[in-house]
Amino acid sequence: MTCPDKPGQLINWFICSLCVPRVRKLWSSRRPRTRRNLLLGTACAIYLGFLVSQVGRASLQHGQAAEKGPHRSRDTAEPSFPEIPLDGTLAPPESQGNGSTLQPNVVYITLRSKRSKPANIRGTVKPKRRKKHAVASAAPGQEALVGPSLQPEADAVAPGYAQGANLVKIGERPWRLVRGPGVRAGGPDFLQPSSRESNIRIYSESAPSWLSKDDIRRMRLLADSAVAGLRPVSSKSGARLLVLEGGAPGAVLRCGPSPCGLLKQPLDMSEVFAFHLDRILGLNRTLPSVSRKAEFIQDGRPCPIILWDASLSSASNDTHSSVKLTWGTYQQLLKQKCWQNGRVPKPESGCTEIHHHEWSKMALFDFLLQIYNRLDTNCCGFRPRKEDACVQNGLRPKCDDQGSAALAHIIQRKHDPRHLVFIDNKGFFDRSEDNLNFKLLEGIKEFPASAVSVLKSQHLRQKLLQSLFLDKVYWESQGGRQGIEKLIDVIERRAKILITYINAHGVKVLPMNE
Repeated sequence: MTCPDKPGQLINWFICSLCVPRVRKLWSSRRPRTRRNLLLGTACAIYLGFLVSQVGRASLQHGQAAEKGPHRSRDTAEPSFPEIPLDGTLAPPESQGNGSTLQPNVVYITLRSKRSKPANIRGTVKPKRRKKHAVASAAPGQEALVGPSLQPEADAVAPGYAQGANLVKIGERPWRLVRGPGVRAGGPDFLQPSSRESNIRIYSESAPSWLSKDDIRRMRLLADSAVAGLRPVSSKSGARLLVLEGGAPGAVLRCGPSPCGLLKQPLDMSEVFAFHLDRILGLNRTLPSVSRKAEFIQDGRPCPIILWDASLSSASNDTHSSVKLTWGTYQQLLKQKCWQNGRVPKPESGCTEIHHHEWSKMALFDFLLQIYNRLDTNCCGFRPRKEDACVQNGLRPKCDDQGSAALAHIIQRKHDPRHLVFIDNKGFFDRSEDNLNFKLLEGIKEFPASAVSVLKSQHLRQKLLQSLFLDKVYWESQGGRQGIEKLIDVIERRAKILITYINAHGVKVLPMNE
């Protein structure tokens, strides 16, 4: 009897040597057959049957290998499970000489690439796959513009916007049109966006509740539409008017038939924050605004672009307002409470068509963002810096006669004179708490309940994060979530100060749904 040479065979031989004599002894002896002996004998019999089946299978496989010949012997040295490709590709099967293919006996697994997810924002819904809104590509066969920059024959006149004023901020270089790829002449494709993916990102099934469907549509229009033309607002203005694609086919490239956006300086980026804050507070008085990288503008830095609204009433050249008011007459209007509770004011009251509640909404909004260029154009309620417009224009000394100081940017719509439209909403986040402009709240005896409830609800931060995250360019331009959180910290502290002011001065909180 030969000794087995493999460990498995050695174990089988050892167990057989123990089981066979044991079974024979149990069945041949005269001892009583106890239950333990029966179980042990049964187990040994089952194991012997298993060994017999293994021996038969091994002999069958050995015979098949001998029939196929020696050329298959080298395959046994290859590993049984070749490496699975991680790039999701599957190589074609190897071809044989007779034209047939050798199918692999391994199932290849295709690994999905990880999809980029949004930042971990409180209150956001788990991202879901949705179709991306693609922007139409440029028409082939159009030649690039090589001549001088595009200039219209006449400057655009902007109803409700600054005309003739120098909007170039201190330290900013004047803009110039940059020629290059994507800038085209004589066709609808003046500039095509560089990315097909929308800069307005929504990962949930619906947008935040405070943004309407029209808001989202207009935001996408401003952020993703191709630029069909570029027009300066005035010859001395730093702002530019972009004529966007999206109007009727064959329409004239001018605001009205085609949608337009007002492109402002990079220092005015707080216009985007102001738009989202306005919607969250339920005021709905600002125009949709997004941040956009203008590749055809010098330096290519992100700039705010604001929807052009042709329904705004025309403004005067000096105060850029549709209604001329001074600080003294404004305080008188607050005492008259014009149009409140549906009462028609008397002719001698001096009331305008603007509803009384509009001033409360403007004061609250301007205080949170510390916007002074509407109600405090002379910077009388705080210590201005050298860079502020009131100091640059020499208006600071006029604070001795505050009653005659003119209000600015008081704008209405032609079809809706009761309500105001907040334009030029550049806020200041670097103003310290001991230098806040409380003059903006002077004469205000009521505040809107919807806005105050949001400030008290402890959800302002969550909503601002969720809303501002939609604007991809603005989110990245502010340093991501870390930079956005710093801006929200400032607004939250000012909100607490405003709540303290309301409680200390007995200001009423009323529903203002007119």
